[in-house]
This record gives sequence, structure tokens and C-alpha cells, in this order.
Amino acid sequence: MIDLDITPLEGWAGVKNRPLIIAGPCSAETEEQIMTVATALKDKGVDYMRAGIWKPRTRPGSFEGIGEDGLVWLKRVKDELGMKVGTEVAKPEHVELALKYGIDCLWVGARTTVNPFAMQELADSLKGVDVPVLVKNPINPDVQLWIGGIERIANAGITKLAAIHRGVSTYDKSKYRNKPMWQMAIELKRLMPNIPIINDPSHIAGTRELIEEVSQKAMDLGLDGLMIETHPNPDEAWSDAKQQVTPDVLARILGDLKIRKVSTDNVEFNSSLDDLREQIDTIDREVLEAMAARMKVVQQIGEYKRDHDVTTLQVARWDSLLSDRMVKGEKLALNPDFVKEIYKHIHKESIKIQSEIMNNENANA
Repeated sequence: MIDLDITPLEGWAGVKNRPLIIAGPCSAETEEQIMTVATALKDKGVDYMRAGIWKPRTRPGSFEGIGEDGLVWLKRVKDELGMKVGTEVAKPEHVELALKYGIDCLWVGARTTVNPFAMQELADSLKGVDVPVLVKNPINPDVQLWIGGIERIANAGITKLAAIHRGVSTYDKSKYRNKPMWQMAIELKRLMPNIPIINDPSHIAGTRELIEEVSQKAMDLGLDGLMIETHPNPDEAWSDAKQQVTPDVLARILGDLKIRKVSTDNVEFNSSLDDLREQIDTIDREVLEAMAARMKVVQQIGEYKRDHDVTTLQVARWDSLLSDRMVKGEKLALNPDFVKEIYKHIHKESIKIQSEIMNNENANA
């Protein structure tokens, strides 16, 4: 467990017993666009109005942000509408300019979090600054890299810290733009239980039709807030048009959200939950004992293969076993994909055990 000095959301965002809401366009485009969306969001439960000023694009030639002019527009939102505003920073110069215009909240994007050198430069530029900083997970599924980025910002003296879970890039075909990888957020919460985690359903979904589904999933997991890209005319947006919603749609999504409690004082519920958890503990113990017995057999197979100069990997056997277990699992009401993932890990460990047996034999020869 990693214990950092982190101020609770209530201490800097003023939210308690409800999710923090950050909303606004992917990119600041024009002053009219910014003022229009800000006015529409003012009374819709939004805590911070967001807008991208500098946009890191995959290839040159795409719209890469309006630059400093957009900070002038955000300052107008803050001065005239009394709303808190935030934007993404990727370089110390961005931090300097954002603070010059009184931006209330900064976040670090996934492409920056992946680079420890860039994170350290940002951390150095934030020393002595009292501003909330949110750190998105890196584009690859590396929780330790995410933690490292957060630690660098914390070591600069920033205590108003939060993480943003936005999924990870993948070549796998999926209905999502970025694979959710909810386990990353769960693992971060386990290792850093006092850091708030904000979900970014826009970047996970990639299409506005999935934003509500992803938002509810985040709330079901007990995450602490949502960052949803919102535009007055999403289809005409200069960047990420498909994943933005209108202010009215945002209000509906937020209004329909079911906010779950972390715990309850209901005695009957807690008693029943404890009984079910005891059953889980017993079953898990039996699963682990069965797995240990299986690995002992794997070891015996490895020794037998070694003694007869047979390769550890038997593709036909592996393919047959996997298909068989998926079918049997489905008959037991288990998701075949779930069974497949389990057996992929089991097979990986089995190959590792047998390879060690082979290598030890070679080392002693």
C-alpha cells in the first residue's frame, strides 16, 4: 500500500457523497463555442468546465489546439459565469500559461503519463503551486507507470491529487475506442486507497451511445467522478466528434445515474453478506488447493518430457484442452471468454514450470 499526502475531494472540489463532474468540449475552438457550452453547463451539476487547449494528435496536420487564445476564453467563463475551469498540460510552458490565466484544475494526458521524463519536468514546474492535478493512466496497461506519475506530482508538493481512468489503447477489436481495463482502476485503488479516481467514459467509449453505459459501470465500481466531453454541436466538433454529447444529453445521463453506497448500516444485509463471503472464502481455498494439485501434475509431466526429449509446448494438446474447457465452462453457466482467459494464464504458468525443469536439467548436464 502506498501512502501519499492526498487531500480528499471534499477538501478541494467541495463534493461529498456524490461524484465529481467535469464536462466540456474536447477542444476549445472559438470563443462563442466556449461561452455557449459553459452557459449551458452552468446549472447542470458540473463542478469543472473542461476544454483542451493543446491537443496531442497522433499525426501532424490534425487540429492540435487553439493555444493561448483558448485560455483567455476559459478565464472569461470563470470571471463571468463563476465556474471553475480546467485543461490538459503536457509541458512546463503549458503549466506556466494555464496558471497565468487562473485555470483552476490541470490534468496530465495518457500520452504524457507514459513518459517519466515528461512527468518529472511537469512535476518540477508544479513545485510551490497549490492547484489540483489529475493524472490519466498511461496508454499502455501499466499500473506501476501510472503510480510513478502520480508519485512524481506528489513529490512536488501537490496534495490536491486525483487519477483519471480512461482505458488503454489496444489492437484488439472491441466496441470501445479504448479497452476499459477496469482492473487497472481497481488495482490502483487497492494500492493507493486514498486517491480519488475519476472515470473518462468519453475516451473509453469512443462513441456517444456508449457513454452512459460506461459511466454507470464506473459508478457501480465506486469510482469518484466522471469527465465527459460535451459540445454544443458534437457532430461539428473539430476533434473527437463521435464521443461528445450535448449539454442536454449530459444532464440526462447524470440524472439517470444510480449512485451506489460504499457500505450500509443495515444489519440484516451485512450479516447475509458476511455469510456469502465466507462461502466465497471456502470455495477459493478449494480452488487454490485444486490448482496446487494441478501444478504438481504439470511438474511431473515436465520431468517426463525432459526424460524423453519432448518439447514443453504441445500446440495440438493446448488447442484441444482450451476448446474443451470453454465448452464445459459454458455448460456450467460460465462465460467462455472468462474460461479462456483463466486457462491462458494456467497454460502460461504450466509452460514456465516445465521450461524451468528443462533448463535445470541442461544446467546440470
